[in-house]
Amino acid sequence: MNPLTNTKNITKLSEQELKNINFKSSWHDQYRDSAWVFIGGLPYDLSEGDIVAVFSQYGEIVNINLVRDKDTGKSKGFCFLCYEDQRSTILAVDNFNGIKIIGRTIRVDHVSNYKVPKDGKKTDPETKRLHEEGCAPKPQPIPRPEVRVPKEPPPQDLRETLVDQIASDIKLPMRLPIYTVKDEACSTIGETPVVVCEC
Repeated sequence: MNPLTNTKNITKLSEQELKNINFKSSWHDQYRDSAWVFIGGLPYDLSEGDIVAVFSQYGEIVNINLVRDKDTGKSKGFCFLCYEDQRSTILAVDNFNGIKIIGRTIRVDHVSNYKVPKDGKKTDPETKRLHEEGCAPKPQPIPRPEVRVPKEPPPQDLRETLVDQIASDIKLPMRLPIYTVKDEACSTIGETPVVVCEC
């Protein structure tokens, strides 16, 4: 079947599901045991890193297999991608299927039984490393901030110390304007007092 027709069929399935037309369960449910998706119609100059950058919007990617020509090493325009959480595949299929990347419409679909390919004789070291380790980032330890313990014991009345500290931090202007109400102005304008600034 034509790739564009496949893309339209997947979109149609998702739209029917949204309208809730006699579906006992989601069509995605039959793929609940697989965290792999197929991505077809990719531009040939995209690398694994480019694909991971785009598709990581909907979840942590743990493995990718960008299918390449064995002789030239150039991309064939499709790949298989594995998410850490299977629910991310539903988001990817629903949101990425049919979008354009660099002028090419891509197809994103579930894969039920994907097996990671065995390394051949001509497999380059980078591809071997990706197949063995995956492409998920390595967990890095989070540096813990140093906790400083005051050398002096806390004062008896901590509230007074805080009030003094806050009062010393407040900066007031050198001279505030003084406002007075003049009775003469009230008689000329009416009964409403007028505030006049004597700055």
